[in-house]
Amino acid sequence: MPDEALALMARESPDALILLTPQGRVVHWSGGAGTVFGYELSEAQGRPLSELVIPADRVDEQAQRLAEALADGGGTYESVRRRKDGSLLYVDVSTRRVRAADGAALILAAEKDVTHIKVLRDAKLMEARFRDLLESMPDGIVMANATGHIVIANSQAERLFGYDAGELRGRTVETLLPERYRHAHVGHRSNYFLQPRKRAMGSGLDLAGLRKDRSEFPIEISLSPLRTEESSFVMSAIRDASERKRFEKALQEKNQELANANRAKDNFLAGMSHELRTPLNAIIGFTGTLLMKLPGPLNDEQHKQLRTVQSSARHLLALINDLLDVSKIEAGKVQLAFEAVDCQAVVDEVAAALRPQALGKGLAFDVHAPDAPVVLHTDRRALSQIVFNLAGNAIKFTEQGHVSLTLRVLPGTGPQRAEIRVDDTGIGIPPADHDKLFAAFSRVNAARPNAPDGTGLGLHLSQKLAELLGGKIVFTSESGKGSSFSLLLGGG
Repeated sequence: MPDEALALMARESPDALILLTPQGRVVHWSGGAGTVFGYELSEAQGRPLSELVIPADRVDEQAQRLAEALADGGGTYESVRRRKDGSLLYVDVSTRRVRAADGAALILAAEKDVTHIKVLRDAKLMEARFRDLLESMPDGIVMANATGHIVIANSQAERLFGYDAGELRGRTVETLLPERYRHAHVGHRSNYFLQPRKRAMGSGLDLAGLRKDRSEFPIEISLSPLRTEESSFVMSAIRDASERKRFEKALQEKNQELANANRAKDNFLAGMSHELRTPLNAIIGFTGTLLMKLPGPLNDEQHKQLRTVQSSARHLLALINDLLDVSKIEAGKVQLAFEAVDCQAVVDEVAAALRPQALGKGLAFDVHAPDAPVVLHTDRRALSQIVFNLAGNAIKFTEQGHVSLTLRVLPGTGPQRAEIRVDDTGIGIPPADHDKLFAAFSRVNAARPNAPDGTGLGLHLSQKLAELLGGKIVFTSESGKGSSFSLLLGGG
């Protein structure tokens, strides 16, 4: 046959005709090879074939086939190749050892794209084995081979993507993805077959599916590798995530609304605090002036009524202060200044402030502390507020007996830990109320006759502050027999 005819056949053949050195480097690359694999002759010539089109898991196989062709004169086999764009395809390969004009051995490889034939063969096998099982599954199921071509899809998947029965067979899985995802997905898919692993539904990146009518919808995918004696596959379970996305969006909107409402509350409280405190301080101040009889004498009824005004104003001011503090804590806006704090000094200051109140009710008021200083790394103002609240509550709910403040160092190694305990002989707390004691606005003794006034925020605020300091408040109490509250700090 004339050389021109041979050249014409090589040039026009739809199959990839590749001439290789014994080491696997490209000597000649036909037009069909460019069509099949995507590389021009100028890109391929002189480069190792393994670098161009051989997947990483097939490199050893390629070296073995070249060696066999050199030794035996040639052979035929089926394999997988990688195009320039990263996609995979099945090929039937025929190799033949040839001689160059100078007598050097070369290898002529003819590679035919048989991906479609392979898909039909795999589809027939998978249909026979798995069709009934896949139809029983609630999710859309798509099974693809190593080149990413769909060999079987159940009816749920066909309805999900808007295709007729059997219409998905032979298409690449990228058909089901919007254009913007396809290029990256080709690489992900090829790498997946190199290291196949299960991936649970809902894990990984958010994806969108593309229906036949070109509409998009959010999807969740789980992946499961499947290997038969003939080939490897990946089974994808696909779920429409539209409803979940709508729910998440609604939840995000509600959360944003709550965040806006919370900010509005904080702004309101911050703005109103000054507006409320100013007149209340004036009321308390002028009431005190009247009770001191500086403007003139008072009769007994006037004195009693002014005491009521003063008590109510102080109660309202305490409520406003507690509300603001709780709001700051919940908003994460409390600024603490941790430093070395002498706990004995804090206890003494609280005792000095509250002792007149205790003595005024006829209560014994004791303070117990070790001889050596107890120094903790904490926030002095918050610590003082907690101890003041605990001791103030003890005095408030104790009508006879005593209230005591005890500071002690807790045993153990490591950083120093301390306990500040407040004991009283007051009305105690019923067991049924123990669980709600630290809840906001909880007043467990409110139903009792002549129960003292309270905001219901003191213990809630104290526990929150204790947590910010890295500690906690614990208690024991028995109705009618008093209570014991302990602030535990340190160790961190």
